[in-house]
Amino acid sequence: MSSIQKITSYYKTNKAITWVLGFQIFRLLLLPFMGLMPQDAYYYLYGQNLSLSYFDHPGMIGYILRAFTDTFGQTVFVVKFADFTITSLTILSFYKLSCYFLSKNRQHKAFILFASTIFVSILSFNSTPDVPLLLFWTLSLICLYKAIFEEKKWFWILGGIAMGLAFNSKYTAILLQIGLFAFLLFSNKYRKLLFSPWLWVSIIISVAITFPVWYWNYKNEFASFVFQSSARTNSISKFEISPKNFFGAIGHQLFLLLPILFLVIVTFTFKYIKRAVLKFKLPQSKTLFLLAFFVPTFVGFFLITPIYWVKLNWMMPSYISGIILAGMFISKKLLKIQIIISIVFHVLVGLQVMFYLVPIKSDDTWVGWKELALETEKLQEKYTNTFVFSNDNYKTTACLNFFMDDKVYAQNIIGLPALHFDYLGDNLATLKGKNALFIDSDKRFRDADKKGEVNPLLTSYFKKVTELAPIIIKINSKEARKFWVFYCIDYQPKK
Repeated sequence: MSSIQKITSYYKTNKAITWVLGFQIFRLLLLPFMGLMPQDAYYYLYGQNLSLSYFDHPGMIGYILRAFTDTFGQTVFVVKFADFTITSLTILSFYKLSCYFLSKNRQHKAFILFASTIFVSILSFNSTPDVPLLLFWTLSLICLYKAIFEEKKWFWILGGIAMGLAFNSKYTAILLQIGLFAFLLFSNKYRKLLFSPWLWVSIIISVAITFPVWYWNYKNEFASFVFQSSARTNSISKFEISPKNFFGAIGHQLFLLLPILFLVIVTFTFKYIKRAVLKFKLPQSKTLFLLAFFVPTFVGFFLITPIYWVKLNWMMPSYISGIILAGMFISKKLLKIQIIISIVFHVLVGLQVMFYLVPIKSDDTWVGWKELALETEKLQEKYTNTFVFSNDNYKTTACLNFFMDDKVYAQNIIGLPALHFDYLGDNLATLKGKNALFIDSDKRFRDADKKGEVNPLLTSYFKKVTELAPIIIKINSKEARKFWVFYCIDYQPKK
């Protein structure tokens, strides 16, 4: 390489790193302004109630939050910083993975594409099982690449560990093993590895690592597996076409990836599928490897969108190899447009986070939870010897638990399924005869009036229920959130 080429390469590398650092510094500076999200609180609850696994998901995100908050303190910033740190490691791992497939110039494009996406910002700000999933997914691909293409056998073991830890983060990690076998089956050159003992050692290790999840499910009548599969299988089996689901999924992906990257991904996906179906022609081995870990997740979930609501984060693992593939196709001009769009979106997000310019009619928000906890504690001082509970799956209960010293209960108080709150070991019979405050979020918040009606379940578990004045939360001197409050007398749990 000539001196001019070295200087040019050094400049381009520094330019890429500068862009990525710019986005990460922006995210880090925004962290102190981010309030607690319900997901943060719920998975923090995981960590505070350590278990081999949990009702909704495996426990990796909970373990991470427990480690960070035990080390640095129980604050909202520390919870967010845990997400930011793990996602930063994912970005670095992505950079390492991309160098195996791309030239330096294309690697820099992919690096900037990845770091500038909205989905990386979401992972940096919000605690979900996807945070550790994407890290271990990326590490799995690195290990499997080295095991297959560089024939470093010990990486089969490391790959098995990484795949197991990915599954201990979220069940969709099973697509790693599916992708691995799909690659080996379709690869003429590497199909022989299907008979390699190292492959099967890797698979056995990955299963062994997931033993805590399986054991927890075994001890709890496979509750988590049933929860994650039965309702969705029933919904899909009905085969009811819904254009709203399909276009909603497209809208989510346009937002998470931003339009340029999404269109590039759709274009090369169509190109490779068309070539495989019409010409029976598969790409060279390294590209096939990336496609094997992209197509089952990205295309697979898109295929069911017309008949099922696919959540915005389900396709995220496919972005790892998908963005590397995008780096092969995207032009310098399109990359610039992508960066400009990303900057505009991130500035708007930053303004919304800091100044809350647009009201959010949902409980999936970072504002108002701490204020609600303070107001609830004031009510407990007025209505002494009361316990607090809510009825919205997990959001209000988890957030109040984060900020309040007293335990806050979920809808299992009134006999409804309550996700992992049902598995905390609470003996609700000890609450018999006590009074309670029931907090009910008014998601749409149209007025400051009382609700004017009582949930029939409340009257079947309490002898008397009285509606109190609602709690109104002000943000920037404007009324932003509303919670109905009910004073419930003499709790009578059902046997």
